[in-house]
Amino acid sequence: MAEGGCLCGQVRYKVTGDLRPVVACHCVQCRKTSGHYVAATSVARDRIELTGDVTWYVSSESARRGFCGVCGASLFWDGRGENLSIHAGTLDGATGLAVAGHIYCADKGDYYDIDTDLPCADADDPYLTTMVLKV
Repeated sequence: MAEGGCLCGQVRYKVTGDLRPVVACHCVQCRKTSGHYVAATSVARDRIELTGDVTWYVSSESARRGFCGVCGASLFWDGRGENLSIHAGTLDGATGLAVAGHIYCADKGDYYDIDTDLPCADADDPYLTTMVLKV
């Protein structure tokens, strides 16, 4: 089981399911909402329990982003599929997770480099975003 939440503690979550390895997303929307790229894991949505008030921003026709309306912490990406993406930095303590790869590399900022020892996709990579690791 894993737990996490926002900076001020108003939003908390508890995960009882398997977490996917972390995927770094370099798309423009992730960069704009986080200030850098987003490193996220995900879990089946029926295996996460949320407490507190998550504010949802509809960022495209296919997704919304969840954040704390009090401290502004960016917490979730919701593509409305089976899983909910969780920003890995919001997990409490040691996670046992590792970055498995990078997506939307074609959109990355020019001020940083990407570790090319890991898979790098110019756009989405369905394999990376659906693989599961037991935690």
